[in-house]
Parts: sequence; structure tokens; C-alpha cells
Amino acid sequence: MEYVMTRTTAEWQAADAAHFLHPFTDFQALAKKGSRIITSAENIYLRDSEGHRILDAMSGLWCVNVGYGRQELIDAATRQLRELPFYNSFFQTTTPPAVELAELLAEVMPPGFQHVFYAGSGSEGNDTVVRMVRRYWDLQGQPERQVIISRWNGYHGSTMAGASLGGMKYMHAQGGLPIPGITHIEQPYWWLHGRPAGLCRAEFGKVAAGWLEQKILEVGPEKVAAFIAEPIQGAGGVIVPPETYWPEIQRICDQYGVLLVSDEVICGFGRTGHWFGCQTVGSRPDLITFAKGVTSGYIPLGGVMVGERVAKVLIEQGGEFEHGYTYSGHPVACAVALANIRLIRELKLVEHVHDELGPYLAEQFAQLGEHPLVGEAQTCGAMGALLLVKDRASGEAFPGELEIGMLCRGHCFGNGLIMRAVGDRMIIAPPLVMTLAQVDEMVALIRRCLDLTLADVRARGWMP
Repeated sequence: MEYVMTRTTAEWQAADAAHFLHPFTDFQALAKKGSRIITSAENIYLRDSEGHRILDAMSGLWCVNVGYGRQELIDAATRQLRELPFYNSFFQTTTPPAVELAELLAEVMPPGFQHVFYAGSGSEGNDTVVRMVRRYWDLQGQPERQVIISRWNGYHGSTMAGASLGGMKYMHAQGGLPIPGITHIEQPYWWLHGRPAGLCRAEFGKVAAGWLEQKILEVGPEKVAAFIAEPIQGAGGVIVPPETYWPEIQRICDQYGVLLVSDEVICGFGRTGHWFGCQTVGSRPDLITFAKGVTSGYIPLGGVMVGERVAKVLIEQGGEFEHGYTYSGHPVACAVALANIRLIRELKLVEHVHDELGPYLAEQFAQLGEHPLVGEAQTCGAMGALLLVKDRASGEAFPGELEIGMLCRGHCFGNGLIMRAVGDRMIIAPPLVMTLAQVDEMVALIRRCLDLTLADVRARGWMP
């Protein structure tokens, strides 16, 4: 159903600039340029206020796994709004959707996850992780185990704790972050760290995992509470670690008794070709953070799945856990999540990504990897990245001030494609309902935009 425009694009942009402060935005620059006004969506396509049809290769913001316009989710929200639009889960109270969703989550999660703590987003989920792992060690008689280790260029949200856990230095520069008790190791990015050192991917995977052990020993094993990481770094640029990385990380966590937290806000609910990314990479986490794909973004919901090692202590020894949110277990959000997970099962989207979409996308991205601008192409399930370089043979990068990724993104936006730029990496995470024919359509658009970018940089004298 198309949105009926009540204002012109210019009127919407003026009102937006006057009142709406967007996330991760230079407010002044956006006000001068004017926002793009998205008015409607269907399947994997968006419509803007100028009538342009846009292929959304980012699933909104990594989340619209079942595509836009699914009546099943709309009906679930409508029914629940009529029956019980809200009640809290404080006061020793619950609601049927919150309980049913907890049961269903326990079914689709990896073995050993029977308990959920609800939040409103992935950021809130990771704030919960900080509180929960420290409470766990306190109850275990080891209150000095406070330090949480994360990775540079990892992303764990934008709240004080979430941004501190994340390794985005530009975020740390604002607001006095990270908060105490959080430290970082380098990321398993072979192109940046392994390739210049002359290491093959397998060798580098073990070296990169070894950085965790070094940090544990530096801090002191008796002070380290947990290691948190995304199975595949999403907002950091869809960085797929070598296959040797995660088994070694697991060994190190096991050796030192450190809790392992898998941030599945992006990788969860089928994105990597399994229900959860930890199943793809073979790790065995103690806690799993989720959000985004749990409702396909139709309504906000997040949370933490708590493995039995932690849950047993919290339940049997814990007393009161002084933490929670007004919207923990929101009945409408839980009703939509129930409908969404059932739809993922009904449409066999996890199997579709594993057996069809993921392998085909990998083939197509390998071909894009032969483009003169592309130094490396990576995919994992229904996510992928193209690294833009000045010289394919040497791997020479474009100078950062040229913002090659943003230049390419501009061509994408101008040609009906949403593709995200993370530095010099162009990334995608399309809806899981994408067909192989739609992959072809998307890849053709990407190739066109790469060609336009190449012509642009040559015209500017940035490369021969």
C-alpha cells in the first residue's frame, strides 16, 4: 500500500531539519542537504517521496529479515494492541506473549539456553550483560572479576555501557568513554593485520585469538569477567574472521574460566545461515545478546539469552537482581516476535540462507571481487563486504580523506540501491527473503555503482 503524500518533499525536509536530531549524524550538514524521505516499503524494496524505487540491501538496519509488509506481523501487533497493549513485568507479574516467546526462544536457541532477560534493544541487552556477568562473579565469591574484554572496531550499541564495550574510537572520543572495567584487543581483520605481516588466514586466526590470552594475562585472570564479541563484525565492516579464530577463542575462554558473550544482534535469527552466528563459527557462549531480527525490526525488542552456567547461579544463589526496564517483555513486541519467528520457520528462511541464498551470494561476490576497485570480497550467509582499494596488486588503500566509501555510497543512493559504507568497505545485509533473481538484480546494481565510482576516481585523478 502506497503512502499518500500530505506534504512535498521540501516541506518534509524542512520539518525534519527543524525538529528531528538523527542518530550518528552531523546535524548541520544534514539540514543543508535535506533528508531522504522514505514513505513506503514492500518485500525488499523501498519508495521515497520522489517516487523512486530502492532495493534495500541493508534490511533497514540489519533487521528486516522477513521483508517489508508481512501481514502476519501486522496482524499479531493489531491483535495484541486490542487485547493488552501494555503491562510491565515488574511486581511479580507477566503476560502470555512474554512467556510464550521465552518458550519459543528456548526452542530455537543453541542447546543450554533456557532463560531470557528482555530488553528494548541490543544496546540495552549489552548493558544488561555488564550488570549480569559482574553479578554472576559476585555471587561466585569472586567480586574482583569485573573486567570485560572486547575488540577494537566491534560494535555493541550506543548507550554508555554498549558504546564502551564497542571498539569504535570515534564514539569513545565523545562522552568520556569507555567506562571503567572495559578493555579492548585488536580485531581479527586479516587484510589489515595478517596480510601485511605475511601470514596466511589460518595462521593469522590463531595469532589474533592469542591477543585475548595476552590481554587476560596482562589484566590478571582473576580479574577478567567476560569476553564479548560479534561472531561476524557487522557495523565494523562485515569482517569475517579466519576459521581458526573462534575455536582458539573458545579454548582460551575455557582455560581461564572467562564467560563468553556472543553479540548476535546482527548475526541472529538466520543471518549467517544458522539460527545464530555462534553456531556458524562453532563457539559455545554463556550469554547471547539479541535484538533486530527477533521482530524483523517491525517493533523494538531485545534481550539476553542466559546459558545454564549463569542462570543456575542467578536463580539459586542470587536473591534480587536490581536491574530491568519498563518495556522488558512488552506484550506487543513479544507478540510480533512470536509471529516473526514462526514465519521464519514456516518460510524455512534459515535453510534458504544456508542452502541457496548464502552460497549464491558468495559466488556473485567472488565475481565482484574481480572488479578493478575491489581488493577483497567476503560473505557469510546473507551478509557481505567489498573492500575498495587504489591498487589491487599491492593492496594500496585510498587515502582516508578521500572517503572512497562515501563516494561509492553516493552512486548507490543515486541508482536505487541502499548499500552501506564503512570506511573503505561497502557492505550489505539484505532481507533473508531475497530470491536468487533479486540477488542478480542487486549485484547488477552494485557492479554499475562500482563502475561509476571507478570512472569518478579516474576523472578526479585518484588512480590511473
